[in-house]
Amino acid sequence: MHGVNHHSVTVNIGGRPLTIETGKLAKQAGGAVVVSQNDSSTLVTAVGGHKPTPFDFLPLTVGYQDRTGASGTIPGGFLKREGRPNERETLACRLIDRPIRPQFPKTFRCETQIITTALSFDPASDTDVLALIGASAACHISDLPLGRAIAGVRISLLDGEYLINPSIQQAHEAKLTLVVAGTSEAIAMVEGGANEASETEILDALDLAHVEIKKLVAAIDELREKCGVPKRAVPEAPSIDSRAVDAVAAAADALKAAMATDGKFARSTAIKVLRNDVIAGAVDGLDEDNTDAVTKDIKNLWHKSVGKEMRRQVIEEARRIDGRATDEVRDIWCEVGSATRAHGSAVFTRGETQVFATATLGVEMDSQRIDFAGRVDPFRRFMLQYNFPPFCTGEARRMTGPKRREVGHGALARRAVEPMLPAKADFPYVLRISADVLESNGSSSMASVCGATLSLMDAGVPLKKPVAGIAMGLIKEGDSFAVLSDILGDEDHLGDMDFKVTGTKDGITAFQMDTKLDAVPREVMAKALNQAREGRNLILEEMAKSIAAPREELSQYAPRITTIMIKTDKIRDIIGPGGKTIRGIQEQCGVKVTVDDTGRVDIAAADGEATEKAIAMVRELTQEAELGKLYLGVVKRTVDFGAFVEIFPGTEGLIHISHLAPERVKQTTDVVTEGDEVLVRVIDIDRSGKIRLSRKEALEATGAV
Repeated sequence: MHGVNHHSVTVNIGGRPLTIETGKLAKQAGGAVVVSQNDSSTLVTAVGGHKPTPFDFLPLTVGYQDRTGASGTIPGGFLKREGRPNERETLACRLIDRPIRPQFPKTFRCETQIITTALSFDPASDTDVLALIGASAACHISDLPLGRAIAGVRISLLDGEYLINPSIQQAHEAKLTLVVAGTSEAIAMVEGGANEASETEILDALDLAHVEIKKLVAAIDELREKCGVPKRAVPEAPSIDSRAVDAVAAAADALKAAMATDGKFARSTAIKVLRNDVIAGAVDGLDEDNTDAVTKDIKNLWHKSVGKEMRRQVIEEARRIDGRATDEVRDIWCEVGSATRAHGSAVFTRGETQVFATATLGVEMDSQRIDFAGRVDPFRRFMLQYNFPPFCTGEARRMTGPKRREVGHGALARRAVEPMLPAKADFPYVLRISADVLESNGSSSMASVCGATLSLMDAGVPLKKPVAGIAMGLIKEGDSFAVLSDILGDEDHLGDMDFKVTGTKDGITAFQMDTKLDAVPREVMAKALNQAREGRNLILEEMAKSIAAPREELSQYAPRITTIMIKTDKIRDIIGPGGKTIRGIQEQCGVKVTVDDTGRVDIAAADGEATEKAIAMVRELTQEAELGKLYLGVVKRTVDFGAFVEIFPGTEGLIHISHLAPERVKQTTDVVTEGDEVLVRVIDIDRSGKIRLSRKEALEATGAV
C-alpha cells in the first residue's frame, strides 16, 4: 500500500511504456517522482526554500548522480564509493538545467535544488533523458512555481529510421542522435551529434521528437492534476521609479551613439560610462535611500534598453552591434605550427575570439579509461579538453578545476570532430586536443572546433574531412525574424535563440540549441540552418588557406607506431610472467609496446632503429618452427634416447639419438653435452606441436660430412 498520495501516469514513448510515479519514495521532498522505461528508473526530487535570497537571479542547483549499484558494478579506486561528478553526470546536469531554468518566473529568487539519482540502469533506455523528464515532473507536482512543464526525448536516425529513446548501442551506431527538450508549444533545447547529417534530417528529427514531447508534457500535466498541490505565490516585479524611467529615456540617442563604438571593450566602456553619467544626473540631490533605489532601477532599465536597441537595429536596419550584416562572419586568421615541440598546433582567431589548440599523439596505454554508466567502449581514444582562463575576458579571478560549462563545451567540440577521425586500424594513435581560449567574444566553443581541426591536420592526422563550427543567433520582434551568423557574446545574451552547428562541407557533425521563444516556424529554422551551412563553408575556406590537408609526415617529435600481428596463443610469450617480458623489451629498446586480445602488437618509438630492435625481439619470442629450416640451437639437456635443443627462446625440439650423427651413436654425450651449440634441421612437427630435429641432416645440408 502506497497511500492516498500515490499516483502514476504511463505514456507510450518510442513504442514502449514510460511511467512517472509519485508518492512512494522520498515523500519529504517538495516533489519526488520515479521515471521508468524498460528496466531503467530514476528518482528525481525537487525542493525549494521559502525565503527569497538577495541574488538577482534564480539560485537553482541541478545534480545528477549515477549509482554504480544501479548497473550491478562496484566503484573503482581506493575508496570504493562514488566521488565528484564525472563527465557523464556533469553533462546530464547541463541537459536538465538548460531547458528547465527559463520556465521559472523571473521574480522567483528562493534557493531551489533538483537532485536525480539513477536507481536502475538498463542500456536499452539511458537514464539522462528520464532524469530530464523527472525534473520537470517533480517541480510541477510540487508548490514550486514552474510556469509550464517540459519534457525531453532522445532521437536517433539509424538505417533510415528514426528511433525515439533508442538503446545506448543504437544511439552509438546511428547517423544522427539528438536530445530534444521542450514544452507543448515549442522546442527549448537540442544537444547532439551526427555523421554528416543534412539540414533536412535535423529538421525532421526535431519535428518527430516534438510529437513525443507533447505526449510527455500532457502526462506530466495529468500527474499534477492528480496530486493537486497548490502553487506558492510569486512576488510581483517591483515598481520602477519614474525618475529612473525618465533618465534612461532621455539618454536614448546617446546610447545609440555609444553602441556604435568599435571593439568589445571600447563599446562596453562607452556604454558603462554613459550609464554612470545618467545615474549621477538622476540621483543628484536625493537622499541615500532614494539614491540606492534609483540607481538599481536605472541599472535594470539600462540593461533592457541596450538589448532593445540592439534588437531594433537588427530588425529595422539589418545592422548588428558591431556593424556587420546579419549573415556576415567576422574576419578570420589562422596559423599552424605555432608550438614547435607540440605534435600539432594551431591558432584560430575570428574577430575578438581566439583559441590556441595543440594535438598530441599517444599510444594505447594513453587512452582514457571510461568507467561511468552508458559507455560503449571502456577506453576513449580521442580526448578534447576546453579551457576558459579568466584572462580571455580581461578578468582576474580565482582559478579552479574545469567548470560545467568547460566540460560541456569540450564535449560538444569532441563530438564535432570525432566522426572525421581515421579508424584505429588505419591510424593506431590515441589523440588528445587541448583547446585554450585566449580571447573571448562569443562562439569560443566553435573556434575550438576549428582550432582542433587545424592542429590535427598540422600533426599529420589523416582526417577524413576538415570540420568547422559556427554559432548562430535569432532575434524575433513581432512577426519579424532575423538570423545572425557568428554571434557576439552580447548577441548571445540578448538574443532569443542561439544554436551552434559544426560540420564538414558535406554535412553536420554536431548541433546544440537553446531558445527562449514560444515557437520557431520550420521555415525559419530551415533558413537558419542553411545560413549556418554557408557560414561554415566560408570558415572552411579560410582555414584551408593555412593548411588545406593533413601533413603527409608526422612531427619529428611524435612517436612512430608500427603494427605487427601475432598468433593469439603467443600473446602470453610477449607479456611474460607479471608483464616482465614486455617491460624488458620496452626498457632495452626505449619503446612502448601494447598488445590486444586479437594479437595486434603496436610498437611506438621515436626512431626506426629502436622499432626494428623491438620488432626483432617480438619476432624472436613469437616465431614458430618451420619444417625443413636450419636452426642454430642450444642443447638444454641430454637423455638416453637423444638431446633436447632450444632452437629459439621458449621453443625446444628433440634430436633422437639416431639423428645425432651420420654414424651410429652409442651414447648421446659422445656427440653433444648440455650447453653445446648445434646446427639442426626441423624434420617433423606433429599435431600437438612437438618438434623433431636432426643434426645428421643439418650436417649433410651444409656439406660438413
